[in-house]
Amino acid sequence: MIAITGATGHLGLATLQALVAKIAPAEVVAVVRNPQKAAGVLPPGVTIRLGDYNDPATLMTAFQGVEKVVLVSTNDPDFDTRVRQHQQVIDAARQAGVRQVLYTSVLNPSATSTFPVSPTHLLTEDYLRASGLTYTIFRNTLYLDTVPTHVGKDTLASGRLAAAAGQGRVSFGLRTEMGEAIANVLTSAGHENQIYPIAPAPAYSFHDIAATLREVTGRPVTYTPVAGEVIAAGMRAHQTPEFFIGMRLGVVEAMKQGEFATTSPTFEHLLGRKPTELKTYLATVYGK
Repeated sequence: MIAITGATGHLGLATLQALVAKIAPAEVVAVVRNPQKAAGVLPPGVTIRLGDYNDPATLMTAFQGVEKVVLVSTNDPDFDTRVRQHQQVIDAARQAGVRQVLYTSVLNPSATSTFPVSPTHLLTEDYLRASGLTYTIFRNTLYLDTVPTHVGKDTLASGRLAAAAGQGRVSFGLRTEMGEAIANVLTSAGHENQIYPIAPAPAYSFHDIAATLREVTGRPVTYTPVAGEVIAAGMRAHQTPEFFIGMRLGVVEAMKQGEFATTSPTFEHLLGRKPTELKTYLATVYGK
């Protein structure tokens, strides 16, 4: 059996949906905090088990009879708690006799990254590698699905794409395709103790995003680099919590510093086809 933690979240659900297309749903364990709520979201036939990142006993029970676990990284606002949650999943997997853990990390994790969650991923990777479990680590780039949040609601009307990413480039990847690639790894051999950079080429600057918006909408859009505080002020004007402002500023600064500019053919290889590119995605969101 294969267990997926955080199975009702965006990446967890995408992975689960791709997986049930490959193996019997009863062989897929959805580990969730609210089994009753999950029953209305997950595909029929999936085995649903209670598993709380903060309750190791529930994780131990959830992992019984499981061969592989997908540890989808958590989103707790306290970063020390995130690391502890990840470690508790790894410990429970080891104690329950799980053979392999696949962890969803981030591209180029670093203790000194401006991306606030990057150090938590590095610590989790180190802990997993030291656990004695067979591991596979997906170092995921930023989701292509998040581009509209950077574009904003007024860009097409104003013709001005303002962002604090400087000239940085990003190798965006579509979340559903990341889930599909994970499902492919789970159902094929030869991925033991591997670290996979999930970072498709090409990497795009915000100038490229603006040019692509012009192409798919026929409207004039120009990228204007701005200071991070300008973005923060706009978010505060909309009463965005400071935690989310800090996350946004951290990720755009990491973009600016080139932390997401890495590209690799690995994603295409694992997916078995070319990943969705920026133009194709933006045409579905903004196309005429």
